[in-house]
Amino acid sequence: MSSSKMVGRPASQVIQGPAGQLEVVIEDPVGAPRGLAVVAHPHPLMGGTMDNKVVHTLVRAFVLSGWRAVRFNFRGVGHSAGAWDEGRGESDDMLAVIAAQQAESTMQGLPLALAGFSFGGFVAARTHARLVEAAEADPALSAPQQLVLVSPATTRFEVPNVPAHTLVVEGEQDDVVPLASILDWARPQSLPVTVVPGTGHFFHGQLPTLRETVLRHLKAMAQG
Repeated sequence: MSSSKMVGRPASQVIQGPAGQLEVVIEDPVGAPRGLAVVAHPHPLMGGTMDNKVVHTLVRAFVLSGWRAVRFNFRGVGHSAGAWDEGRGESDDMLAVIAAQQAESTMQGLPLALAGFSFGGFVAARTHARLVEAAEADPALSAPQQLVLVSPATTRFEVPNVPAHTLVVEGEQDDVVPLASILDWARPQSLPVTVVPGTGHFFHGQLPTLRETVLRHLKAMAQG
């Protein structure tokens, strides 16, 4: 297993994915993890990688809440093999990361959370829907318990409906995925959207607010 390290994060590892190797970074909380969170990054063809600051912010929120957080580079990004596949193969990549983690004895039976930013939000929602469908077909399987989406790419992709307890966070001044598009997607689902005032798609200057929003949500869900 090869690894590489960037400043500010643990060394990456390589696992086997559906299109070849997948590069992953695993971060554990203090003490035994209460669950597994897998976080997906923005659009690969627009410079998106697992080292995106919003992705890092999501990872920190989960780790601080006691979850093991795993991020990964989609196929064709960084040290991950393969090529862009419009979300289909990227969802397969996410499922492979989940399966590799759940194969570990210490992670078996723990709750699963999925999260994603922008294109990664679309992939997370798509993967969530696939896991729910699989769980409905096979009672031995369990669906994810948490879904956190930041500015999911509703303008470019058909983001599936999500559970009512999903956390959706959007910047008021997002010019990549406009707030109106997020609301048009959320409205038929009666799905609340948390809007961060005065910030754009990448939450410049508002990453601490985003982290605290996710932390509050995870704390409330844990107490609920």
